[in-house]
Amino acid sequence: MRSIAILFFTLLTTTLAQAASWILPPSDIDIFGQVTVVAASREETLLDIARRYSIGQDEMLLANPLVDRWLPPEGAEVVIPGRYIFPHAERTGLVVNLPEMRLYYFPKAGKGKKPVVITYPISIGRMDWRTPLGRTSIIRKQKDPTWTPPQSLKDEAIAAGNPPLPNIVPPGPNNPLGRHALYLGTAGYLIHGTDKPFGIGMRVTHGCLRMYPEDIEELFDQVPTGTPVQLVNQPIKLGWLADSLFIELHPPLEEDEHQYADYMQKAREVITSFLERSASGKNASPTRKNIIIDELALELAVFEKNGIPVLISK
Repeated sequence: MRSIAILFFTLLTTTLAQAASWILPPSDIDIFGQVTVVAASREETLLDIARRYSIGQDEMLLANPLVDRWLPPEGAEVVIPGRYIFPHAERTGLVVNLPEMRLYYFPKAGKGKKPVVITYPISIGRMDWRTPLGRTSIIRKQKDPTWTPPQSLKDEAIAAGNPPLPNIVPPGPNNPLGRHALYLGTAGYLIHGTDKPFGIGMRVTHGCLRMYPEDIEELFDQVPTGTPVQLVNQPIKLGWLADSLFIELHPPLEEDEHQYADYMQKAREVITSFLERSASGKNASPTRKNIIIDELALELAVFEKNGIPVLISK
């Protein structure tokens, strides 16, 4: 029965690989999407391809370490890392995993419709302007927002020898918030568009969550005020596909690197904790309780840390 479920889910994700949303899998399946390969052309940089497939810059580079970001050879194989393990969080509202620099949206299903999950790449706060963790919500939506630079940013611009920032930046092509903004309950933090889309998927903001203009426009129209938001810090994610265990690894945030000095040991700790929860959960099965880890697969996954789910069970 489980082999049939895997086949069905594989066919489902293959069909929807280019779509903006995927049918939400059952609660005992933690993976969705699909990794695909496309051919590069002379007219596009790796970052152009990333934007076309709604992939962030860093995750595109991690998935394609041997491809030149500015001049990929004609016909070069480019990996589109479009398969994901859900973050360990409630599958409701918006879930943001900071090390992954990716947002997951779980909209409420309409009557007679199947629930879906939608995911987008984001930029997050620099190390000196960290994006806060925890729970909040969308408290306001604004199309064509004005931007009022806080005094801290004005001081930073002056200290850097840049022209002073204005008191208010009106809507328009030079507005750093882009054309759409979702205001969080955490004062001063937003999910918004940008006038610099090439920076999506990097740590370049002053704490806000920045999205491709076309992605935030799509999300803006779907997310209602009051939507809960969970911001988590999970460079190591684990998930089940039937009774097969997968791991998805990302470089940790710079401020957490000391905790991941021995990344392999950290991965083993997370695996042990995950298996203990799985053994006591409602979806526990004899196979899951007696899982055997493929050590070579785990070592390769830790070495690469390329953000693509890897099978690590025998």
